[in-house]
Amino acid sequence: MEIEGEIATPIHSNFKRFGLKNSIQTNFGEDYVFEIVAKDDWTSMAVSLSTNVVKLYSPLSGQFLGECRGHSSTINQISFAGASSPHVLYSCSSDSTIRAWDSRSFQQVACVNAGPSEEVFSFSFGGADGNLVAAGCKSQILFWDWRTMKQTACLEESHMEDVTQVQFVPGHQNKLLSASVDGLMCLFDTSGDINDDDHLVSVFNVGTSIGKVGFFGEANQKLWCLTHIETLSVWDWNKSTTEANFDNARALASESWTLDHVDYFVDCHYSTEEDCLWAIGGTNAGTFGYFPVKYGSTKTIGSAEAVFHGGHTGIVRSVLPMSGIPGRNKSRGVFGWTGGEDGRLCCWLSDESTETNCSWVSSTLVEKSHKTHRKRHSPY
Repeated sequence: MEIEGEIATPIHSNFKRFGLKNSIQTNFGEDYVFEIVAKDDWTSMAVSLSTNVVKLYSPLSGQFLGECRGHSSTINQISFAGASSPHVLYSCSSDSTIRAWDSRSFQQVACVNAGPSEEVFSFSFGGADGNLVAAGCKSQILFWDWRTMKQTACLEESHMEDVTQVQFVPGHQNKLLSASVDGLMCLFDTSGDINDDDHLVSVFNVGTSIGKVGFFGEANQKLWCLTHIETLSVWDWNKSTTEANFDNARALASESWTLDHVDYFVDCHYSTEEDCLWAIGGTNAGTFGYFPVKYGSTKTIGSAEAVFHGGHTGIVRSVLPMSGIPGRNKSRGVFGWTGGEDGRLCCWLSDESTETNCSWVSSTLVEKSHKTHRKRHSPY
């Protein structure tokens, strides 16, 4: 285990600074942190690792709570269930399965299998009653009724390559968006008996392999899309129109950033209160920042409004903010957590907090990994 003291970013008047409150080496060796997600009530957060294990921690104390073991290949996505099943954690993997875990006992409670030689890259729960689960696989989208654990549909004509993302639209639970390496995003209506011919609503041609998508806006009518070549586009999915297309997203973000050059984008983050979208860009050395995305009459990516420096030594894979707006203090001044290819979990503290001398150390945070094989999260 490696614990580091708090490190402030260089003084700069144009962005908020964040200090490193604590750094936890989650495993010995060269294991990656892939994704960090939190329960709705923030009593625990789940962390997926390249050792095919999901570990759970307290986001407020940093205490290791336990781990979920069972996947035999790369874990591609994790997500907590909603208020109806607050203790359930879901995960999908390249081992062909979607599994459900009890986050209190850390035991598997349910599992569906996509079939031999299949990989599950993404999943989402939706439908009229929330029990329809969609899975993005190798050029297919599979559906199960989670109550019966039986497969109900398979869409195999809409995409030609791996389906990297599937998401039911928040507030429109019968609408499903899929995204693929083939450069297409497809919108489906999942009411009734699902098929490619009758339920495909619209197709968005991004033109290159798609990595991540997300919904935002007051009614979630907007859609952001990050590609594997680090381009960014913004869409109105309901009108089937492009709001902005940033083929030079990294260059725009790097123009006014004196710290370094943006090498990649981790994710996007939207604040409902501010009605602002940020692209989270990082460097190969571990520094990352929040860059505002302007997609209205002015279309540009602005100067970093928040910068995080000194925690990671490698590529950042996941950012979990504990507040809606960069810089707003919440939960004892903690901004949030990040994880990366250096195997670290980093907790960030706003420099406006009065608790900068606090640190969290626990001898129970780590357990030596039995598998040291280094594998990247994305197969592309």
